[in-house]
Amino acid sequence: MRIAFLVAPEGVEQIELTDPWQAVHATGGVPVLVSTEKGEIQAFEHLDKGDTFPVDEVVGEADVADFDGLVLPGGVANPDFLRTDEKAVAFTKAFFDAGKPVAAICHAPWTLVEADVVRGRVLTSWPSLRTDIRNAGGDWVDEQVKVCDHGPNTLITSRKPDDLPAFCEALTKEFDKAERTAR
Repeated sequence: MRIAFLVAPEGVEQIELTDPWQAVHATGGVPVLVSTEKGEIQAFEHLDKGDTFPVDEVVGEADVADFDGLVLPGGVANPDFLRTDEKAVAFTKAFFDAGKPVAAICHAPWTLVEADVVRGRVLTSWPSLRTDIRNAGGDWVDEQVKVCDHGPNTLITSRKPDDLPAFCEALTKEFDKAERTAR
């Protein structure tokens, strides 16, 4: 199972990248860091710089067909950068078009809003996105993790770093289920 982790060159909340990454790896999956630029990305621990991570693939060259699912880590700046990048938005939307599972935490649903894929779906996020999600046709709920089966794919969302254990458990379960169904 090969899972894309889409992040901007800087601004991703480090723990929202590393915890799901480790969860995918621990279940035998292959996490792949996809970004809008080559080189390294700069993660953050809230407002302080965290670690850097090497980019595996550039979004404009990555093919959704090569992946079994997508993880969108949060941080405030990360999804704000991604939603202004046409290739990142198209890459995100392509996972929905292909019926593949997508997981997003914290502010990451901003990218989903821009990709116009929240309409008719129930999801959660950092509370400040509630109005954006509702205005995009989604139904926002205040839950630790929300799994929404809508059409051919599954959307897994979560609110914040405190919810990471439940988020990681849900995304690995749903990615595994999707992989077994695809066989």
